[in-house]
Amino acid sequence: MKKQILILVIFVMLICTGLSGCLQDQTSKSDTKTVPKEERWGIYNLNLDTEDINLIYSSENEIEGIKIDSINENFAFCQKIGGEDNEHREVCTLKIDGSNYNRLTNNTLWDLYPTWSPDSTQMAFLSFPEDNLDIYTMDADGSNIKKLFDSGFHDADIHWETDKIVFTSNSSIWMMNEDGTEPIQITHPPKQGQWGNANLPFGDYDPRLSPDGQQIIFSRLENDSSVHGNYNFLIINIDGTGETRLTNTGYSQGRTSWSYSGDKIVFIVAAIDDLGKYDIYIMNSDGTNNRDITPDYFPNDFLCHSAVFSNDDSVIYFIGEWWE
Repeated sequence: MKKQILILVIFVMLICTGLSGCLQDQTSKSDTKTVPKEERWGIYNLNLDTEDINLIYSSENEIEGIKIDSINENFAFCQKIGGEDNEHREVCTLKIDGSNYNRLTNNTLWDLYPTWSPDSTQMAFLSFPEDNLDIYTMDADGSNIKKLFDSGFHDADIHWETDKIVFTSNSSIWMMNEDGTEPIQITHPPKQGQWGNANLPFGDYDPRLSPDGQQIIFSRLENDSSVHGNYNFLIINIDGTGETRLTNTGYSQGRTSWSYSGDKIVFIVAAIDDLGKYDIYIMNSDGTNNRDITPDYFPNDFLCHSAVFSNDDSVIYFIGEWWE
């Protein structure tokens, strides 16, 4: 009996030895991948096939909400400059190779959430010069700033696609023409505007128009068991019909972005219940194949924010933060 056990042990050891070369190669390949680090905040790209990551731009100043223009040449984003208060938020641009940094706004207001026009000659953004956040436009070089729309509430979460702009107002999704005319409420969420235990009222947020301009994906705060809010993604036609649920997870999730092909959605899961994640997820545009694509070699103190696709859908650009 002992002899049989010894033979079995030797057999298992031989199998392990035979496999160890392959396992070692796989492990070594994974171990060679690291996340580049310079300052606390950075703009990164992640190759979806190879899981290789590159640091494009790094700063000690907080970066928020990147968007890429239609010609795949420039980022627009918000950055805190000169302080940590909200009035230090400014709109900036950067080439996707990390060159040609430009600060477009320079004032003591909140300037945030830029979104490119479809032809990349303008951008819309949010500013807070008076009583509420309102929607403004400017040329791509920061000139010709104009107020586009003021709903009387805080306007937020803007996105410009085709000839339409979608946005959040009064905890629901709205849409208007790109010239600011004919605003119309698209969603009517249950318990709209009611406060619970979460950091926002119940309602709909963070709309994104599909590349063909026919549908809107948005986040609905449906539960407040987590202080971060329990959200699900829904999709709706721009005429307000066909509202369809895409997720039923209730994660603290948002910042969706369509692939250029229109068949995938990338987004950030910030927390599951009270467990912090800040991971990058992808799902099909019908809600299927929902999965975490954050590479295993990303360290726990590296948080992902605000992900978007490249125009060939092969790369994810995102904001990374090193938690201190």
